[in-house]
Amino acid sequence: MTIPVLIIDFGSQVTQLIARRVREAGVYCEIVPYNQAEAALDKAKPKAIILSGGPASVTLSHTPRAPQAVFELGVPVLGICYGQQTMVQQLGGRVEAASGSEFGRATIEITGQSPLFDNVWALGARDDVWMSHGDRVIEIPHGFQVIARNESAPFAVIADEARKFYGTMFHPEVVHTPKGGALLRNFVQGIARIAPDWNMRAFKEDAIQGIRAQVGKGKVICGLSGGVDSSVAAVLIHEAIGDQLTCIFVDTGLMRAGEADEVVSLFRGHYNIPLVHADAAELFLSRLEGVSDPEKKRKIIGATFIDVFDEEAHKIGGAEFLAQGTLYPDVIESVSAIGGPSVTIKSHHNVGGLPERMKMKLVEPLRELFKDEVRALGRELGLPARFVGRHPFPGPGLAIRVPGEITREKLTALRKADTIYLDEIRKAGLYDEIWQAFAVLLPVKTVGVMGDDRTYDHVCALRAVTSTDGMTADSYPFEHAFLARTATRIINEVKGINRVVYDVTSKPPGTIEWE
Repeated sequence: MTIPVLIIDFGSQVTQLIARRVREAGVYCEIVPYNQAEAALDKAKPKAIILSGGPASVTLSHTPRAPQAVFELGVPVLGICYGQQTMVQQLGGRVEAASGSEFGRATIEITGQSPLFDNVWALGARDDVWMSHGDRVIEIPHGFQVIARNESAPFAVIADEARKFYGTMFHPEVVHTPKGGALLRNFVQGIARIAPDWNMRAFKEDAIQGIRAQVGKGKVICGLSGGVDSSVAAVLIHEAIGDQLTCIFVDTGLMRAGEADEVVSLFRGHYNIPLVHADAAELFLSRLEGVSDPEKKRKIIGATFIDVFDEEAHKIGGAEFLAQGTLYPDVIESVSAIGGPSVTIKSHHNVGGLPERMKMKLVEPLRELFKDEVRALGRELGLPARFVGRHPFPGPGLAIRVPGEITREKLTALRKADTIYLDEIRKAGLYDEIWQAFAVLLPVKTVGVMGDDRTYDHVCALRAVTSTDGMTADSYPFEHAFLARTATRIINEVKGINRVVYDVTSKPPGTIEWE
């Protein structure tokens, strides 16, 4: 299979964003770890290559390098941060360890003209970008020219136009580099001359044919979590093979108010897809009783989910295939030998996979897609906009939004507060402006006075962020009147909460969100 753009990953937390930006430009791409890149080059036959950033230092001999074949294929190459540094080092330039790291916003000045800057920056322009590096280039290889600089990185962007090799010291893939997406589009469409023909309609038709070819007349079972990913996978598979598919919805009792009923209504009523609704709320809550450690809670939820799903699957019998809503980020992390912070982050949000003992062949029709692409596919499949546009909800559900021990009383209070919060957001017409909003029941109590009574109840925290990719986020700037109105409703309507606070934590690249 030819892959138009191959991204070689050196371990950056934001490598996936490079792929997202390239795909947003209508060009299909894939990510491969640096230590598997040489074999991938022959198989992929790329028309362009991007070298990602990474945490290592090219000044050390044992750190990662790009296969030398990258520079001998005759295709355009773009090196980003560490990718720029290893390209410089491998082609005869020099890199040194800087006296300190540069992390955050920086200003570059355009000092040369290049197709990389077409309709982005004119000669002499100055603009903001996002830097994140410790080393810096001090001598560029023969054939390269400096086309942008800043005070701490005189070789901010370099170019060898003859060979179509480019390097940027900053990260064009993050939203904190406002014109970075346009620069990447120039690289893949303009310089590499790759047609922008990657879209969801074409993907849907190819995926349906692929599912039919893989499954034939076999039976498929699909585990529904109630989230967008598994739901889109189920609808896509049902469109391909009809009633050969049966869905199992494991109701953990840890979902938001009304969401379990919404899932059952959507699949049984709207789509008429065979659905097993396993109401296991009491089992989950009994196993979580007395447990406070967040990782233990996550593992208990994952193990219980597997037990319930396995039991229901055996009742169905005869299924040869297991469908999962595996996404491309999952695939990247499973094959990467680099590891890093993203693995820890992902383990916090998910409840684990299904057991190998099920001995079933996997159907994973979304494994080439990112989250935003799954939503686009959901719209292409006709899923209701309210469902497809729903804010992300982690696998462990409300369990990680009740720090400390989980009780029915806490879950009841949190559900009511969360419902009020989202209701006010919808009434204000803000839901689609916000990437994720949720309430958290904090593990602290405060003394308050309500009317003539003194109370000793929980504190509820509200969080809302804007994001385009889930990798970076900024707190949503609610007006004070909105927060006051929402807090008043929660305190008046929810028993057990007497104080509401709003979390304004932002999430720049390289940090983990508070949850």
